[in-house]
Amino acid sequence: MTSTTFTSFDHRMMARALQLAERGRYTTKPNPMVGCVLVKDETIVGEGWHQRAGGPHAEIEALKAAGDAARSATAYLTLEPCAHTGRTGPCADALVEAGVTKVVAAMRDPFPQVAGAGFEKLRASGIEVADGLMEAQARVLNRAFFSRIERGRPWLRVKLGVSLDGRTALANGDSKWITSAESREDVHHWRARCGALLTGAGTVLADDPHLTVRLQDKTDFIPPIRVVLDPGLATVARGNVRQGDVPTLYFHAPDAKPPRDIPLQRHPVPVTRGMLDLKEVLEELGRREINEVQVETGATLAGAFLHAGLVDELLIYVAPVLLGDKARPMFDGLDINTMTDALKLKLVDARQIGPDSRLLFQPEVA
Repeated sequence: MTSTTFTSFDHRMMARALQLAERGRYTTKPNPMVGCVLVKDETIVGEGWHQRAGGPHAEIEALKAAGDAARSATAYLTLEPCAHTGRTGPCADALVEAGVTKVVAAMRDPFPQVAGAGFEKLRASGIEVADGLMEAQARVLNRAFFSRIERGRPWLRVKLGVSLDGRTALANGDSKWITSAESREDVHHWRARCGALLTGAGTVLADDPHLTVRLQDKTDFIPPIRVVLDPGLATVARGNVRQGDVPTLYFHAPDAKPPRDIPLQRHPVPVTRGMLDLKEVLEELGRREINEVQVETGATLAGAFLHAGLVDELLIYVAPVLLGDKARPMFDGLDINTMTDALKLKLVDARQIGPDSRLLFQPEVA
């Protein structure tokens, strides 16, 4: 990170670039969201964002919009430009060829094939480079991509619909519907961000979920794969989670016997204390270029992810109803016996969704 002092104008342009980047939140995976604003004499001459994985990057879209006006312009980028050839050519080279004279970037790209090489290309061509402007905001925007690249596993969010007294279902398992239609529609937008939707065998047997994205507003998105944790492959003949064109991946115990007559995408993982190795599950999803996972399951598996320290976010929809002490809890198996063992959370976002309250929490890091 450079020690450049950024102006209020610089901040406004980067804020605009971040706004543009977020437009790709449903369609860029497994790539990061990136925005670009080209400015000359404090006037925007071109802007763009990475619209879809495999398509032109943000810089290319902005350069196309600017045309000849890109020469001698300053480029505001939410992420270091790529320096390698993947499905598209190097954006650093495109900026050099267009005659851009300065690049202001929010942050360095940790992707190994970039990781500073983009900045080096620019500087070697005489382009001034300043980075670190609104880096915190840029990191939040692409937290899922950075999770996969830096930690080797996806960003994990557990979604729960609960009553005001923290219950997820009646004692008989009935949970339809605790939350409102507005909340259920909102969940589909969160699903659309993900690379995978994950559940357990118990939820498949009890609820037969679809685990698909169904958006009433017809927003474009890349469908997330469906993931089922099923140690004994007991649910592979169940209906909804295997319907349609979206792939379903089963994680199972090494000794599980897959059925011969049902084609499966599957991956064995070790079993520890009767539970599939959840860390290995996430690492395998990372190897499959999954940036973000949303867990929609019962108290046992949700509690297991939380107990293992693998939860990055809790997305909780709280309905203004009471279900009583016989109803099912949010989490099982946390084994908290003293106040010092309590899992502390920080509230990241709170808003009203129809009659419900939507709360987004992240575990506090010790």
